[in-house]
Amino acid sequence: MATLPAFLRRMDVPVGTETVPRRAALRAERDPFLLRALPHEDVFFYSKRIDNSRLVREADPQARGACWSAIGAASVALVLLTSLLAPSVAGTLAGYKLESLRAQEQKLLTERRVLELQEAALLRLDRLEKLARAQNLVAPRSEQIVHLEPTGDAAVAMIR
Repeated sequence: MATLPAFLRRMDVPVGTETVPRRAALRAERDPFLLRALPHEDVFFYSKRIDNSRLVREADPQARGACWSAIGAASVALVLLTSLLAPSVAGTLAGYKLESLRAQEQKLLTERRVLELQEAALLRLDRLEKLARAQNLVAPRSEQIVHLEPTGDAAVAMIR
């Protein structure tokens, strides 16, 4: 696309004065192997090495105060946030503890019921009689009972 000055220059040429058509002249003059220019091709960047090893940074007195004030503000914010969140965290942890204690109570009640059933089964009269007969532990006959008479020599403890 042509710019306005190039367009006006083309308009200034009288019509009959051109001997060679303009398009043919441009094609004949241009080198077919020449590449067109890239945008900003004439801009060059240079890298200069800078040595800052001998420089010493000066302490900024205002920066130290700003740092301590930022640390103080962050500490205050942390304390406020902790004091706001602590009750809800404690409530949640207490809820977990309460639920674990309820589960443990249920487990212990179930275990108690099982043990009571086992005790009742072990203390049944027919079972105890069967065990006594198996070990020859029968009720004594009247002639097997010996009554101890208390004597004054304290050899046998008195039962009253």
